[in-house]
Amino acid sequence: MPPTHLTPARPDAVVPAPVEAVAPLMRGITVLHRLTEAGGTSSLSGLEKTTGLARSTVDRIAATLARMGYVRLDGRDAVLTPRLMELGNAYLAALRLPRLLDGRADALADELDESVSLAVGDRDGIRFIHQATRRRAMSLSFRIGDLLPAERTAPGPLFAAQWTQEDWAHWRARRAADPQDLGFPAVPPREHPTGDEEFAERTREAAARGWALDDQLIEPGLVAVSVPVRDRGGRTACVVSVVSHTSRHTADSLRDTLLPRLRAAVRAMERDLREAPAQPPAAPAGLATWTGASKQELGREFIESLARGLTVITAFGEGRAELTLTEVAQATGLARATARRALITLEHLGQVTAHGRTFALTPRVLALGFPPLSRTTLPRIAAPHLAELADRLHDSASLAVLAGDEIQYTARVATSRIMSANITVGTRFPAYATSLGRVMLADIAATERGPFLSSPHALTPQTVTDPVALEATLDHVREAGYALVDGELEEGLRSIAVPVRDRTGRVVAAVNVAMHSSRRTVEQCVDEVLPELAATAGRIEGDLRVAGRFARVPVA
Repeated sequence: MPPTHLTPARPDAVVPAPVEAVAPLMRGITVLHRLTEAGGTSSLSGLEKTTGLARSTVDRIAATLARMGYVRLDGRDAVLTPRLMELGNAYLAALRLPRLLDGRADALADELDESVSLAVGDRDGIRFIHQATRRRAMSLSFRIGDLLPAERTAPGPLFAAQWTQEDWAHWRARRAADPQDLGFPAVPPREHPTGDEEFAERTREAAARGWALDDQLIEPGLVAVSVPVRDRGGRTACVVSVVSHTSRHTADSLRDTLLPRLRAAVRAMERDLREAPAQPPAAPAGLATWTGASKQELGREFIESLARGLTVITAFGEGRAELTLTEVAQATGLARATARRALITLEHLGQVTAHGRTFALTPRVLALGFPPLSRTTLPRIAAPHLAELADRLHDSASLAVLAGDEIQYTARVATSRIMSANITVGTRFPAYATSLGRVMLADIAATERGPFLSSPHALTPQTVTDPVALEATLDHVREAGYALVDGELEEGLRSIAVPVRDRTGRVVAAVNVAMHSSRRTVEQCVDEVLPELAATAGRIEGDLRVAGRFARVPVA
């Protein structure tokens, strides 16, 4: 009997899989879906229940995903990691729309002081590809990758205006099978079902007017106005929405006061699309050798066909929006037959679509962990890496950011010692007297450091307070790439820190290891601790690069 798959948007519809489909890949993607629906964390026994898979199968899938860096095993729990976002990043990079249009969306959000989103159509739903939200008590909770039913949104009618008869038939079948929208966990269940004709009429109106409204269709109080962004061929590439709350706007006032400015922004976006130069192909992943080595090392616990199937997704990206089978095989280093079976499986699951001899990713790739991970923060990224570092060195490890002329601890893993630094998340210290502060201050141009070094005072007899000496120290830290502070913040406290840089190379935080001076000499800190600390910072930066490619990662 051929394997089957439960599609996320049709929870009660079982679709037979092609004979050539890769069953382990299907099972692995099912596990990723269930982890995504659980908010990114689930016990292994919980995954056994929600997937219907045998516990031994769940364990092997989890071990494989952990080897790939997509999942972290924390006791009996499986936790999605930022590295998994490289799958969704492959789709967003191939799409190009976030990179080309997000600046315009962010500027519009600033201008209107309202949330602005970009969405694409995903069969009979819409899926967000960018969010520019405002920080308010009543704020938008949708995330990049969230899927919403088309009929309950403002963008939905604009996409439906281009649906085929087959698309409409699929939409009606989905509504009949799931009248409460339980297959869309990003929205509350539908309380008052509406007839099909109501959405069809909204679609006709949207097609005629060129814009659409959401007057509390998702939940009471939420209103939105949307305008399509058309590509060179005149088709809707994506839809831009301005979203507000009835305490600020009614649907009518959104239309009357904000629609003209939204339309002006869309015209600029369409100009950007027309004028965008062709993108040269990015370097291929070529991970087949790695998967083979992992299989040889881990044996039965590593499911090579699952790993290879997921690497096929990473073959796509900037300049690689559509690929032939041969190009996918070349990009991944897989045999054509292996790549072909993976593509057949991904197409069945809705992750890939075929156009003649070429294949392209679909928005459904974003359902593989992107929504919960798109709201991650730097402290959450750093926490497991700090825990591993503290466990290896048996000393406290911390992450901090610059807050004015002070540092603020945002993540910390302490060790159990009779003598240890009593520091908690949120604690602040003068930046000039700490190793964490010095590596961050060292990244600031010398001409701009004045406000940070204007009034240093001695905290211990060892504290450097002379501005000229501090400037020289920071120049040395910048050149060396690390800072070591011995007894300047508190007598007996020795710490060493390195910077954490974002995708642009800018220092956004710092990590350190702190200890009593009796634990290690200064030389031992440099010889033994610094390499481990630098490696940890590198792993944090790697995750930050992936997580921050298309989503904002708050540093605190």
